[in-house]
Amino acid sequence: MKLSWQKTRLNLKETFSIAYGNYDFRDALLISLSHQNKTGFGECVAINYYGIDLDDFILKLREIQLVVENQKIAPPKNFYRFLSGLDLHAFLASALDCAYWDLYGKLEGKTFSELNGFHDQKLPESSYTISIAPIDEQIRKIKNSDWNCFKVKCNGLDPENIFKILATGKKIALDSNTSFSDPDCDFLQSNPLSQNFLYIEQPRPIGEYQILDKNKNAVWMADEDCQNITYLEKLLPHYSAINIKLMKCGGITPALELICEAKKLGYKVMIGCMTESSVGISAGIAVSQLCDFADLDGANLISNDFAKGSFVERGKLFLSEKPGLGIELIS
Repeated sequence: MKLSWQKTRLNLKETFSIAYGNYDFRDALLISLSHQNKTGFGECVAINYYGIDLDDFILKLREIQLVVENQKIAPPKNFYRFLSGLDLHAFLASALDCAYWDLYGKLEGKTFSELNGFHDQKLPESSYTISIAPIDEQIRKIKNSDWNCFKVKCNGLDPENIFKILATGKKIALDSNTSFSDPDCDFLQSNPLSQNFLYIEQPRPIGEYQILDKNKNAVWMADEDCQNITYLEKLLPHYSAINIKLMKCGGITPALELICEAKKLGYKVMIGCMTESSVGISAGIAVSQLCDFADLDGANLISNDFAKGSFVERGKLFLSEKPGLGIELIS
């Protein structure tokens, strides 16, 4: 097996404004695993609020390259057990794990669904992200879009205007990226109108979720508060939904375990994304058939996608029928 990588830049179609800052591009690292003329692809991106440095990842890849290349082809769960012993950042582990799932399926001539015995491919509808802007501008963008489901970014709560978005008649979720205060959260969960939002994501800074009561009106969804399977029990009184991102939890393999355990505990599950090319989005769509919600618009937000595979069109998810994750690079 051969390991290679390439650093690239994903240019955004328009400035992406969230509570953490404004972004016009994301740097990405494309991972390739090859064997017997087949190549699998995975991806991770540099997210500043996660402290990601892709140059550090490249140094790590050089360090582990030989031991990775000496691994024999085996089922993906075996490969992930190997990865777990390498002390990798979750973002880098995810890129390698997804690349291996893609490679293994291509070698076996089977899709991800066939490898896992998934037969009921009911895919959720994806949301489209509306950046931070004055409320009238956000409403205008929603009304002018041909998507049906939207995640509206907030930087703090505007209690006088927040419910105006619901009058668009579209499916609306809120994402504060940790910018709501305790009083903001209490206002939302005490207001019956909050039941009309699909969910309200990561309202408070990491670990400061004690004000949240999942038994009140708001459907609180944990993002940064839920990094992996060990977080589920302690979040249970506060959140009724979790946002799983493959990079955040370490890849497809741990995501499958996390989804299974979350469902046992009664959580609703969303498969989310960072700003990613179709490499990362194809991996997310493969997992989406196990989820209640999807937020997989990442590739739709960039102007220079370098891959194709599964895709999202006006919110509808289209799952590739090609082996592995169905990922191909665009030459």
